[in-house]
Amino acid sequence: MRKPRDFDADLKALEDKARGLKARKVEQLGELVIATGADALSADELAGALVVLAETKEAGKREAWAKRGAAFFQRRSRRTTQAPDRDAGGAQTQPGGVQPASSRTGEA
Repeated sequence: MRKPRDFDADLKALEDKARGLKARKVEQLGELVIATGADALSADELAGALVVLAETKEAGKREAWAKRGAAFFQRRSRRTTQAPDRDAGGAQTQPGGVQPASSRTGEA
């Protein structure tokens, strides 16, 4: 005869995992806010900008924002993998290179 399954223990384990995933998501969102420099905004400004983003239905704008976000992550991944190879002078030129890339897309 098979051992009966402990559904309560399974449910508790799933709830614990869900809590952990939510906590990780919140932490990663905070890290993203800091990495993008949006932590310089007030909470009201940041919330307002996010509300506008969430309400936007225009596919063109959303696609442009997605491309800009993908470029941001690609720059970050390149910078973290190449950072040990650069000297201090090369690392200082990187932030200057970030701004022209964002101004090229032309949409905010």
